[in-house]
Amino acid sequence: MSHAASPSPFRPRWFVAGDLNGFFGLVVDNLSILGFIAMALVGIFRFPAEVVFGRMFPGTAFGVLVGNLAYTWMARRLAARSGREDVTAMPLGLDAPTSIGMALLVLGPAFAGFKAGGMTPEAAAMATWQLGMAALMIMGLFKLVLSFFGEAVTRALPRAALLGSIAGIALVLMGFLPLLETLKSPVVGLLTLGLLLYVLIAKGRLPVKLPGVLVAFVVGTLLYYALGLAGLGAPGFKLPELVPPQIALPLPSLGFVTGMADALAYLPLLLPFGLLMVVGGINVSESARAAGDDYRTRDILLVEAIATLIAGVCGGVAQTTPYIGQPAYKHMGARSGYTLLTGLFIGIGGMLGVVSMLVQWLPLAVLSPIIVYVAIDITTQAFQATPHRHAGAMVLGFLPSVAYLLLIKAHGWIGPEQFVAMTTTVNGQGLPEMAVILVLGNGFILTAMLWISAVAAMVDGALRRAAVFWAVAAAMTLFGVIHSVAPNGALTLPWQLEGLGRTLCWQFAGAYAALAALMAALSLQSTASLR
Repeated sequence: MSHAASPSPFRPRWFVAGDLNGFFGLVVDNLSILGFIAMALVGIFRFPAEVVFGRMFPGTAFGVLVGNLAYTWMARRLAARSGREDVTAMPLGLDAPTSIGMALLVLGPAFAGFKAGGMTPEAAAMATWQLGMAALMIMGLFKLVLSFFGEAVTRALPRAALLGSIAGIALVLMGFLPLLETLKSPVVGLLTLGLLLYVLIAKGRLPVKLPGVLVAFVVGTLLYYALGLAGLGAPGFKLPELVPPQIALPLPSLGFVTGMADALAYLPLLLPFGLLMVVGGINVSESARAAGDDYRTRDILLVEAIATLIAGVCGGVAQTTPYIGQPAYKHMGARSGYTLLTGLFIGIGGMLGVVSMLVQWLPLAVLSPIIVYVAIDITTQAFQATPHRHAGAMVLGFLPSVAYLLLIKAHGWIGPEQFVAMTTTVNGQGLPEMAVILVLGNGFILTAMLWISAVAAMVDGALRRAAVFWAVAAAMTLFGVIHSVAPNGALTLPWQLEGLGRTLCWQFAGAYAALAALMAALSLQSTASLR
């Protein structure tokens, strides 16, 4: 008696042509954030470059390696289980907002404080590095605990809230801020951006059979240095000061234990950083699901948390996160090979000093345009994958990101004393405008999600549900989870606030409470009218 041969299990290819485009795009995302960390610490705070490149970067890069290997395996497992070749891995890298926050609000000020306390720059740098490791461990443990509640959040919130809050970040922060860097060298930046838009959005063909992203980067970089050396580039061109590459293995260390006592002082800032990453992980899982790849939210969050913890143990100072551009990489034609290549390149390159060299030599005018493209794609997908009736709610959710953008730029435009004056001076015309920008920008991701969820519920006629969202916003405001009155966005206790900070807290919380009461009252009216 013959038996029919059972079909062999589906095995997706390791690499496809689109993986090269995805690889270059994801590598550039990570290099641009590492470049900002280096620029902030070395350029602004005069941090010793050898500590940044030789101790902080290898461990940070190793976390990217671990996370991308895990996401590659998850994508291949999903492809084999579903029998689909077009499954795209979740991209993992360094989180831009919290990496910026770590550099400017934690590491830089801590380094300055250690020096002011009498430490030598070298000793202060080592103490700051250990503090950064401890901070990463705190955020990683916090994310690990919260990862088990991610799917409950996805069931409680509408898709518009999950995708809309991400689209606001994409359009305002990932789109506009990199666009400014792009246009600081207009010839180079616009040419690179134009090439990327041609090959990725217009799907145009190039005369050479090479990945379009690679061509854009090579052309842009060569043009940047050629124009600069010829005296025709943007003002201020200069060759970077090269720090020789050094081999640095990200070996496990207990340095985070030494830095824990100092890191605990930053706990009110670190916990919101970790919470934002969990929310972001939930959102990107929903984004991937909308694009056709149904990853389990808990698994995505667990990988993110574990990669952050491994980076912290090995000397890293910036937390990893799943990137919000998974649909963009899918449209590039990337599958699972691009995350494997990225993890190996960033991880091994971080150990060998290659990443540090690239960070020093790749101009921001060439790095930034790919982030602009990803921002465009994310925002487009958010509108395409959500019900049309929720479009207005999503647009409302973009506005807190604008406040955060203004907050970022304000610190560069005005001095600390002037900023304090602008946030505390009352002129008889309501709350100070800069103070409103401050509290609207603090916790902007969660604010956007709550606003969109509440308005979407109102559109759907679920007024009691809307009342719950407004009530949650009121409770979060009281403790600074959103609308924190602290300049650094830290958590606060309402009974400890004084002066204008107390007024801001209770005014915003009271406004949300009033909205919740109004929606509850209207829901009773609607119920009565149906009888």
